Order: sequence, then structure tokens, then C-alpha cells
Amino acid sequence: MNEMKKEIRIKLKNRAIAMALEPVQKRTTSATIGVIAFTLAAETYAIESVFVREVYPLKDFTPLPGVPSYIFGIINVRGQILPVVDLKKFFNLPEKGLGDLNRVIILYDDQMEFGILADVVHGTQDIELEDILTVPPTVTGIGEEYLKGVTKERLIVLNAKRLLSDKSIVVNEEAN
Repeated sequence: MNEMKKEIRIKLKNRAIAMALEPVQKRTTSATIGVIAFTLAAETYAIESVFVREVYPLKDFTPLPGVPSYIFGIINVRGQILPVVDLKKFFNLPEKGLGDLNRVIILYDDQMEFGILADVVHGTQDIELEDILTVPPTVTGIGEEYLKGVTKERLIVLNAKRLLSDKSIVVNEEAN
């Protein structure tokens, strides 16, 4: 009996010591990416902010004849002429027309620079890379090669690098 009391006393002492220690905080080492969230055709999309030069209000634009339908036109941003791509047409999404909230998200890398038309820009946020899930087969209309993935909150993360390197977006034709 004495031996059993000793064991219980030791267990209780060890438990008291363990409970008195500071709880070990789990440190998450998962990487995050900063994104700009925006709406296209009633869906919320995001694009990595490292590829975004700025968000510009859609004021004046000039439509271009003889270009693919997804080329919305060109805009003048402080003296720089930039093409604007309508991702709704590029991805075959339903259109809703232009409104006061339309913005142009100007994408860039060392090779290319152009704008993409957004219905509404919601702002920036950070997403943990481990929260980006692979694209489910139910996502239609957008080629899988343009998507990084989808979050649990149904935020569709676009692959900006792929968009910026897509040769079909580059309009480089000479007029006869």
C-alpha cells in the first residue's frame, strides 16, 4: 500500500510540474503569399501582389479594332500605354457590363506588363500556401494552367506568372 501511495505521489508531482510549465506554442512555418482579391462574374479571384504594379481606376480606354475579343483595349497610365485584358472573355465567363467600380489591375514582370479588368477590387490579404488546394474538376471555364488553386473560402487564386508569359495574350501584329 505504501508503495502504491509513492507511485501516486510521484505521478501527481510530475503532472503538477508539467501543468506549471509554459504551454509550448506551435509555430507555423508555412509560407504565405500576399494577394489582391477581386471579383469577376460573381466569383472572387486573387492574384499574387508581387506581380501587381498598381490598381488603376478604369477611366478612359480606347478599344482596338482587329484584336482578339478578350483584349478590352488600351489605357494611358501616366503617359504609358498599356493593353487591358478582359479575363471574363479570356476565360469564357458571363459578362455583366461596365460600372463605376471597375478597376484595372496592372500586372508586370521582367518580360511583360498589361492590365486585367476587374469588376470590383476587394483589397489585399495573405494566404498560407498550404491553404491553397488543388483545382477541383468541377471548376469549368478556366484552363487549369492559369490557376494556382482554390482556398476553402472559394477564393480562386490565379497563376500570374502563367498569365504574364502566355503568348496568346501578346498582340503583336503589323497593319498592312
